[in-house]
Amino acid sequence: MAMPRFIPRTIIGQLIAGTVLMQAVLLGLFLSLTVRRELDDNDTRSAQRLESQTMLLAHLVQHSLEEHEAEDTQRLVDAVRASPVINSARITDMDGNTLALSPADSDALDAFERPQLEQLPFTYHSFRGQNGEMEGVAPVLSEDGRPIALAWIEPDPVTLHRNPHSLIQNALVYALLALLVNVMLAVILARTISRPLSILVAGTKELAIDPEHSDKFPLPVTSFNEAGELTESFNTTVMELRRQRAGLRETLAMLDSMLATAPIGFAFYDRQLHYVRVNQYLAGINDLPIEEHIGRHLRDMVRSGLELQIEAGIQQVFDTGEPLYEMELQGEAPDQPGTPRSWIISFYPVHTEEQDVHWVGTVVIETTQRRRSEDALRKTEKLAAAGRLAASIAHEINNPLEAVTNLLYLLQNHPSLDMEARRYAEMAQSELGRVSQITQQTLRFYRQSTQPTPGNIGEILDSVLLLHNARIHGANVKVESEYRPTAELRAFGGELRQLFANLIGNAVDAMPRDGGRLRIRVRQSQAWFGDQRVSGVRVTIADTGCGMPEEVRRRIFEPFFTTKEATGTGLGLWVSEEIVLKHAGALHVRSRTAPPTGTVFTIFIPYDGID
Repeated sequence: MAMPRFIPRTIIGQLIAGTVLMQAVLLGLFLSLTVRRELDDNDTRSAQRLESQTMLLAHLVQHSLEEHEAEDTQRLVDAVRASPVINSARITDMDGNTLALSPADSDALDAFERPQLEQLPFTYHSFRGQNGEMEGVAPVLSEDGRPIALAWIEPDPVTLHRNPHSLIQNALVYALLALLVNVMLAVILARTISRPLSILVAGTKELAIDPEHSDKFPLPVTSFNEAGELTESFNTTVMELRRQRAGLRETLAMLDSMLATAPIGFAFYDRQLHYVRVNQYLAGINDLPIEEHIGRHLRDMVRSGLELQIEAGIQQVFDTGEPLYEMELQGEAPDQPGTPRSWIISFYPVHTEEQDVHWVGTVVIETTQRRRSEDALRKTEKLAAAGRLAASIAHEINNPLEAVTNLLYLLQNHPSLDMEARRYAEMAQSELGRVSQITQQTLRFYRQSTQPTPGNIGEILDSVLLLHNARIHGANVKVESEYRPTAELRAFGGELRQLFANLIGNAVDAMPRDGGRLRIRVRQSQAWFGDQRVSGVRVTIADTGCGMPEEVRRRIFEPFFTTKEATGTGLGLWVSEEIVLKHAGALHVRSRTAPPTGTVFTIFIPYDGID
């Protein structure tokens, strides 16, 4: 409620105004009671004095009137008139004719005095005169008691009311002195109250403007009364609020840190399905900043039909007040169009004090990687089983191959064979040697060494080319090899074979149908790792295939990413990069889709990288 404008807004002003008002009321009551009583007493005294003065004048002029001495009568009237309380004195006969008058201003009786003659006979009579004041008239009696004249006295009105006026003046002086003393006392008392309250108000305003910076607290205690106790209580309250706010800030900071860095998505929605809060992980899924989510509708952020399922889950929680767990969704994320993704979303209610569902929170866990891992695990198990089967077959084939090789050697040296038969036997033995090498390479892929061993990069590449010889010739690919003399390199030979097999196999698959060119170059080189220059071997594998677009090139080293839907697992290049990093090397790729097309992989492996 608004305070009226005429009421002061400070305690000092209110105390002074209240004191002045109270003094004015008390003065009015005092004057109304005291002055009225004094006026009544004064009227009584004036009436008694007027009667005695009138009777005295009548007694004094008795002898002079009987002796018909007019001068003595006038002298006596003047003597009575000399009194300061008498305005005029008059002696008339019984018919109202003036015999003596002081002062001599008018001989005739006025309109208020003449009617008094009609009330004769009387001993003394008072009445209101022309000026509204009391006048007295008394008969002058002779010695035998017979009235012979009338004595008239008119009192002085100024002298008559002098005492009440003085009383009022004294009362006003007293009231002013009392008011001054009370105001000074009110100011002193108000300062003892208003000073701590002013400090309290200033501190409260600062606290209301900026609750985080309460530099004025604790407030000084300047009085030892209720205001001081109030200040101490307020200081205690502020300190407690500061402690609770600090704890709340720590809790919120911890929750914000958890929300911001958690590897799962959090979002809160109101009943209109607007975002109330969201963390960075979920904002990244929608490929929009956090601030663009707040206040926006769910359908503005989520597309591809997923918003309908999410809306249904949120509405169910609002309606029932019960959480909804693990709703599985599948679709595409805005930042990776064309890539299937999967998520599990749980919905839970956020209650207010009235137990109403105020918000609905969601927890989003992406299961794309897990599903890919499960698929890849199944494919890997199949590949591992196929590898074990291939190794088993290669091992079983290797024994009869040795026997056939020995038989061909014996047949070749048999004396009954002619030259042409011997030539056929040599060709058969050569082809069986190639078959034996293939089986040996197959076993090497399966039986990899767990310790690094010295090896020659050129020999490892030749063994991989031998393994892919049929595919290379079938694809009409021309291989150009350039092996400069290289020192032996300590490495995991089986893993390097896997690395080169992945790169060469991908290069052959990328060739056009009419064939292409595969160039492999090995040379000694140096590379900078930070501020250190390192010596090693650089291997370049370049093809004239179709090349890779930029969006594919950026993701080729991601696990389970593949462009070979039917035959690829998406693990080849990821494993290749891991092998290079295991040898402390570096792997770079360049690719073009515009003519001339092709892809170039460059691998640098330090001599002492594995150590």
